[in-house]
Amino acid sequence: MEEFRTAYARLCAAPQEPVLRRLRECGAAPGRGRLDLAAQSLSLETCGALGRLLPGAAPFAEVAFGDCGLSEEGVTLLLHGLCSNTTVKLLDLKGNNLRTMGAEALGKLLRQNKSIRSLILEWNSLGMWEEGFSSFCQGLGANSFLQRLDLRNNQINHQGAGELAMALKQNTSLQELDLRWNNIGLLGGRALLNCLHSNKTLKRLELAGNNIPSDILKAVEQAMNHNQDRQTILTETQNRAYILSKEVLSLKDEKTKQFLDLMGTIDKQREEIARSDRMSAARVSQLQEALDEQHSIMNSLKAKLQMTEAALALSEQKVNNLGELLNAMRQEQTSMAECHFKELQQQKQEGADREAKLLRDLSVAREKNLLLKNQVDELEKKCKVQQDQLFQVKQDLTNTTAELKLRAMQAEERLETEKRRFKQSLEDMESLRVKEVDHLTQHMEASERSMQERIQKLEAIRIALKEELSQTKAAALTERGQAEEELIKVRNQARLEEQQRLEHLEEKLRLMTESWDEAQNCCLKQKQMVAEAQAKASQLSLHADGLRRRLEELQQDLNSKEEEKVTEVNKVKVELQEQIGHLQAERTAQDGLREKIAALERQLKALSSSHREAMLDKEGEISVLLEKLRMKEADISRMREEEAQRASFLQNAIMAYVQGSLLGTHSSRK
Repeated sequence: MEEFRTAYARLCAAPQEPVLRRLRECGAAPGRGRLDLAAQSLSLETCGALGRLLPGAAPFAEVAFGDCGLSEEGVTLLLHGLCSNTTVKLLDLKGNNLRTMGAEALGKLLRQNKSIRSLILEWNSLGMWEEGFSSFCQGLGANSFLQRLDLRNNQINHQGAGELAMALKQNTSLQELDLRWNNIGLLGGRALLNCLHSNKTLKRLELAGNNIPSDILKAVEQAMNHNQDRQTILTETQNRAYILSKEVLSLKDEKTKQFLDLMGTIDKQREEIARSDRMSAARVSQLQEALDEQHSIMNSLKAKLQMTEAALALSEQKVNNLGELLNAMRQEQTSMAECHFKELQQQKQEGADREAKLLRDLSVAREKNLLLKNQVDELEKKCKVQQDQLFQVKQDLTNTTAELKLRAMQAEERLETEKRRFKQSLEDMESLRVKEVDHLTQHMEASERSMQERIQKLEAIRIALKEELSQTKAAALTERGQAEEELIKVRNQARLEEQQRLEHLEEKLRLMTESWDEAQNCCLKQKQMVAEAQAKASQLSLHADGLRRRLEELQQDLNSKEEEKVTEVNKVKVELQEQIGHLQAERTAQDGLREKIAALERQLKALSSSHREAMLDKEGEISVLLEKLRMKEADISRMREEEAQRASFLQNAIMAYVQGSLLGTHSSRK
């Protein structure tokens, strides 16, 4: 505000002190959006300066120049500055005696300005000059932003009212018009009433103090009520359409969120399945490594046996004379076999007990695996000890060659039988291992295939759900488009019917007005003729009677026309009621659409619940598969233990054989 005041002082050679004082007061006031210079006598220089400042740098929403006694030039300068202004919403110019140039400047302002919503022109003289007021009305007709216009006490006659009616037919934004205390009269009231048939935005029209008949005022009031009802219905339909669009958008957001949640859960399940596959693959690789280690152990045992066979082949050359001791050795061998059989049965029972313990203690499987690895290490150590013992036995055999000649044949047969048994056990172990590995691979492949098939089924279900969602959306959009097209068609038909009927009524009213004007003209002529023919009354009495009869006929015609007008107005009311019924039917159709949307929502909820149940079933199947994998791991660990037990049985058998051979040598010495 201070910048505006300094700019005003700079532009004026002799700035007015009251104006500066008022600008200072406006700057000190808390609300800085109003420029109030009412009741200030503004000079032409001040008007020019304000006209220069108002276009761009004016921070005002309301401007008041009421009762300022502005001249024609000053008003034109001010209004020229306001033509390009974009902030002023209210303009007050009451009590300035605006005339031709002021009316023309106002018309230009209304044509160019796009921000003014309220214009106060009370106590002026715009209606005295027809040309200026016609330019003002042309600007009003071209304006599409003004909402409130005050034209009280502007000396507007019936011709000005006609111009104003033509402007109101073109205007589509004005909502309030105040024409009180003018000279509009009967003809002007009719013109304004006729324009209301085409103007549907005007909500308030004040016509008091204009010598307008009460029936026209009532018709104007009815038209205003009709416009207000129309505006309320339009606002309600717009609000409902906006609410429906919001609901549809919210439904779309909810469906997209649900779909994203479903996709997230499917991705998580895929990740879990991939993780379980990786874990199972890692476990299978661990089992394969353990089997490879057992194979290496068995190969080392085979190598040791080959070494013992070579040593025994060397001893065969020295023990050809030991045939006498074969029977005793055979008896000892049978007894040893029975002992070994009993020991094997005991070990089998112990293995069964161990298997039961392992089934109970699945949670300690990893620790037992570590213990088994330690046992394997101990077995390797025992094998080394056995190698040392075998080397010692070789030394003993070389020292006691003479004594071992009798037992060579028996040892040879014994070794051959044990060799066969060992080979058979090895072959059985390998066949069992191959079968179990094949069974495990087949089971894993079948499980992977079943999981892939289930994943494909889930993806097919997801694609079907997507298609159903897209179909429901398309159906909703098509139904909405059809409803909107039907609404537009009904509205267009109603508008066309209203326009046709209004045009028909306007033509009838125009004919009635023309006949009424003709009748008035005839009455005036007859009065003139009566005044002129007072001297000739005796001669023209018959002619006067004929004229009176003609007047009565005209009055009867007028009465009949008024009755027709009343009937047509009633018809228009009935048609409006029918249109209201159509709008209510449209409202019911919108309610039906809402019910359809609710039904679609229920269907979507049912689909989501079924999809969730399917996902829960799939999770249950995945848990069952995981339990099967755990059982297979337990079986593999049990097989490892059985293989370790078999290796220990073989080691014990070899040790028993070696000890038996040593005992035989000691007994022979004795």
